[in-house]
Amino acid sequence: MKVDPSLAQRDKLRARIRGAGLRCTPARLAVLSELSRSARPLTHADLASAVAEFGFDRTTVYRNLVEMAEAGILSRIELGDHVWRFELRGNGQDHAQDHPHFLCTECGEVSCLSGVQVSIKPARGAKRGAIGKITNVLLSGRCRQCG
Repeated sequence: MKVDPSLAQRDKLRARIRGAGLRCTPARLAVLSELSRSARPLTHADLASAVAEFGFDRTTVYRNLVEMAEAGILSRIELGDHVWRFELRGNGQDHAQDHPHFLCTECGEVSCLSGVQVSIKPARGAKRGAIGKITNVLLSGRCRQCG
């Protein structure tokens, strides 16, 4: 018997929500479904627009994003432009838990660099761990489209 992949995906998302100790509401499921299909972090505005057709307002979407980030399902990142972006943690698209991001300084497009490892080593003579824990690495420049 062949299983509909979208049904299997929804079941995985439901289990993930419940596994984080949250109720599996239609709004949470819609937001997670949208994030699971994305190869890049999405803003609140991106997500609110994507799920508006299902009747979810911007406030509901934002509240659910914050709750799911606090529960550890989502990562919430800010890339220096004062806009929070959200991404599903370990979403199965070779999406490492912590990975660098690329921000195009021309068009503002944000990309995940899941296949890139960044290593930061203290300078010779610098005290190890003096900075603390680094939680986000951002590389910026011009994307292929902007040249």
